[in-house]
Amino acid sequence: MPIALLDDTLAFPHPSLAEPEGLLAVGGDLSLERLLLAYRHGIFPWYSVGDPVLWWSPDPRMVLFPSEFHASRRFRRVLKNPPFTVTCDTAFPQVIRACARQRAPGREETWITPEMEEAYIQLHRQGHAHSIECWQDGELVGGLYGVAVGTCFSGESMFTRVPNASKVALAKLVEFVKAWDGGFIDCQMYTAHLERHGAREISRREFLARLADARNRKASPGAWAEAFARIGDSA
Repeated sequence: MPIALLDDTLAFPHPSLAEPEGLLAVGGDLSLERLLLAYRHGIFPWYSVGDPVLWWSPDPRMVLFPSEFHASRRFRRVLKNPPFTVTCDTAFPQVIRACARQRAPGREETWITPEMEEAYIQLHRQGHAHSIECWQDGELVGGLYGVAVGTCFSGESMFTRVPNASKVALAKLVEFVKAWDGGFIDCQMYTAHLERHGAREISRREFLARLADARNRKASPGAWAEAFARIGDSA
């Protein structure tokens, strides 16, 4: 099946039509409407500077169910008394920009282009994208961001400037999502780091079924800060 070339029409091919590595479509834009449509159907953008927008729906899909989250004995000790204050949605632009500056080993370019930064900041302003921040002595030292679809949180990226900061942000996210009925974290693609924390791969078919159920459950964007505060606004 040839890769779909998107035009101005607000539509995507079905995720089952993706290439074996997950590439589904090329082109289109990063408008709020298109991004929301994509995430609601298990599709996300991932491309490099200078390339057209590439849309993906991998099979299998990496997910983290809160009940399966794993923390090592050493990290559990950190969680009992972490040296961070943890907040939600207080510094989204700073978090995504810090993620863009942090390079993966062996990777010279970031996939978080300036256009993607602005698009996700707009998603955040509309209540669809969220961040978790770790602070130490008033300085932002770690965090993560992603997009919420009902009770599914699609994690996009994380960063850390000091040991354990991004791990604490992830642990707090897990605790938060655990409070949702049927909530889970979409990790998108496999990484050994996420596997060590309990994430595992499931088929695209199972993922899409779980996503369809999650998007029909209500996790009001406006309730994020309140729900996070109930868990505790500091660790």
